[in-house]
Amino acid sequence: MAKSSKTIGKNVGAGAANSLLKEFFVEELKDIYYAEKQIAKTLPKMKKAATSEELKQAFESHLVMTQEQIVRLEQVFELIGEKAKGKTCEAIEGIIKEGEGIIADTDSKTATRDVGLIFAAQKVEHYEIATYGGLAQLADTLGLSEAAQLLHTTLEEEKQTDLLLTGIAENHVNYEASEEKA
Repeated sequence: MAKSSKTIGKNVGAGAANSLLKEFFVEELKDIYYAEKQIAKTLPKMKKAATSEELKQAFESHLVMTQEQIVRLEQVFELIGEKAKGKTCEAIEGIIKEGEGIIADTDSKTATRDVGLIFAAQKVEHYEIATYGGLAQLADTLGLSEAAQLLHTTLEEEKQTDLLLTGIAENHVNYEASEEKA
């Protein structure tokens, strides 16, 4: 049974070069390309707002990774013969705005702000995980194996970043915040 579904997937990919699915795939690539560029602009602000050195380092490392992911997306665009171009991603705009609100609504140099920053960052990660998971699957369906491989690489990086943020929260930031007086 699994063998026949792989065959179907390969057959669909072979004839899908000018399909509506391919157009959708390209539009979603533009969306995440824009999102990654916005994330790259936002991470330095998050680092500056953080108190925990571990969290500051996580944001710095993720900025470097995000810049690499932008290059990887440009490679995907090139592989499919499209110009690397973003389109406004309303979802990331909202998540970033919410993160800015967290910074504005929490006291500086507190673990509580760090908790909020982790919340905001994980919302970004979960959006990216959903998007890259879907894009990687669509690339597989469309027979774009090299693009799929690049997208799977980014997907795994986003999952690791999410786990890192969870670890920072669970290992000390949440506990430190619970001790802060209102």
